[in-house]
Amino acid sequence: MTAIASPLSRPVVFYSLLLALGMSAVVGTALGFQYIGGYIPCALCLLQRQPYYYGIPIAILGALASLFGLPNWVARALLLAAGILMVVGAGMGVYHAGVEWHFWAGPATCSTSASGMTQNAGDLLTELNTVTGPSCTDAALRVLGLSFAGWNVITSLILAAFAFIGVRKSA
Repeated sequence: MTAIASPLSRPVVFYSLLLALGMSAVVGTALGFQYIGGYIPCALCLLQRQPYYYGIPIAILGALASLFGLPNWVARALLLAAGILMVVGAGMGVYHAGVEWHFWAGPATCSTSASGMTQNAGDLLTELNTVTGPSCTDAALRVLGLSFAGWNVITSLILAAFAFIGVRKSA
């Protein structure tokens, strides 16, 4: 009698789903700091979320490709693409951290100040056109010496390594 293998015993499924969960946790944490903690993201902070927004569905597609019996190279390619997006995210984090440490200039689109939200409902629509985010050059918070951008570099590299290990193990 042969044992039926669990779908999670396939490396590409396991690594793809775990990668999607890890990326979701990072984005969820960023959104928590934004909406619960009140940390308003700058333009570069918002830009650094994009590799996650693209990578999560790609990683899920990699798991589904394997579960639905598509050729192994398809699932591995999707997992590889998600890993490459995490490398891109790490690069964006390095750039943003460099801007915060004044190693180089940030983009001209980053504002220099943030204003508070209005308390008057009549001014709300007007304010939507005038409120700008915080400056990209000022770290909103540093934990163990690293800003959100610095922590993004570390988490992106860990997630990228995890994806690349998954691609290798599923060969």
